[in-house]
Amino acid sequence: MSSADLFVIGSSGLKGYRAQMGAVSENIANSGTPNYNRRSVTLAESSLAASTEPFYVPRANFGGSVIVGVQRANDPYLDAAARMTGMSFAGADSRLRWLSDTETALNDDALGVGSSLGYMYSAVEKLAASPSDTSLRTNVLYGVEQVVTAFQQSSAALKSTLDGTYATAQGDVKLLNDSLTELARVNASLLQSANNTANQAQLLDSRDAELSKITQKLNVTITFGPGGSASVAYDGQNVVQGNAAGTFSVTQNTNGTMNLLLNNAAVAGAADGSLGGAFTSASIVKDRIASLDTLAVQFATDMNAWHAQGLTDTGAAGGPLVSVGTTASSLSVVLTDITKIAARSSDGRLNGNLLNISTTRSTSGVEQGWTALVVAHGNVLNTVKQEQAASQTRDQNARSAREKVSGVDLDMEAADLLRIQQAYQACAKVIQAARETIDSVLRIT
Repeated sequence: MSSADLFVIGSSGLKGYRAQMGAVSENIANSGTPNYNRRSVTLAESSLAASTEPFYVPRANFGGSVIVGVQRANDPYLDAAARMTGMSFAGADSRLRWLSDTETALNDDALGVGSSLGYMYSAVEKLAASPSDTSLRTNVLYGVEQVVTAFQQSSAALKSTLDGTYATAQGDVKLLNDSLTELARVNASLLQSANNTANQAQLLDSRDAELSKITQKLNVTITFGPGGSASVAYDGQNVVQGNAAGTFSVTQNTNGTMNLLLNNAAVAGAADGSLGGAFTSASIVKDRIASLDTLAVQFATDMNAWHAQGLTDTGAAGGPLVSVGTTASSLSVVLTDITKIAARSSDGRLNGNLLNISTTRSTSGVEQGWTALVVAHGNVLNTVKQEQAASQTRDQNARSAREKVSGVDLDMEAADLLRIQQAYQACAKVIQAARETIDSVLRIT
């Protein structure tokens, strides 16, 4: 080995270890950066070191080391698992949000439909004990008014929740389209980037970040192609292919449910991700509105039928208490005059019709229907809460497993930095030894 070989070995080592220190420094600087994958620089023996003299006499040429490239730590399986759990968690979290809002809109508290019905029936029972008491008659009409108000407020709140799912879906679609466009741009750059370079590693980080955003919004299918480029498909149609990206949009039906479109053509509704949660929740809220409307119509029908069977103090048949169209929002109070309350029954009893109000409180009555509605929604909400908690745990575990492979461990980086610094110093000493050797030879001559 000549002194020239020592210079080559030392200088190539300095170059290689300088690159490795740069990678470690970048890792440390980005230890808290989301979607950053740890980098490492791989060194290999120079091809010159394995070559021999082609003319008969074998001779080893010492070429030192060469930089193979920048390696990006990742595990495709763990990346895919994290995307899947992230999609499930986003969907469950979205459903939990909207179903919780729906429960609030149903408002089963002191001012809700159930409590208002109880207050109204209690007021009628008290009036039955003293049919001529004007204050008790006023309380009865106030009770009816409270029930009507409760129905109207729940209806308005449910419709607001339904509109909220659509507004959120529109926002999610915009973010989804932005990510699709960015992914197409990254794909174009990946196809032009050389393998095992810092630029490619950065582009792959950007690719995975956009894929994570996309799957958090929608249940898409992902495949990978040349250079690490990603293709995205949905409902059997290409959404991102190379540098071309499609565009999603969402529309709302008259009943509040939503439709998903790709390039203005209808596709299957979202099934998972935050969009899937919004789509599913919209259907559930629509059903709750329909159930509330049914109860409001039944309330008007039952109460008017009961009141019509009685007689007022003047002997006239009882008129309508409330009016309704086909929705809870259309429910309104008709009777406002306490003297027109039909307290009497046809057999002459002063409180006979008031006592007969119990016929509207059967197992098929509005009270039981309201209880069934609240309980049914509560059961669905409890199931979603459990699903959300479980999916959050799975997502955290998947992200933790991926982080162990691709994340930055500062302790490990510090150890690597110390090792590389020592190797760098050793290479510098090799060059120093080569220089001293040459100086010694020159002095001898």
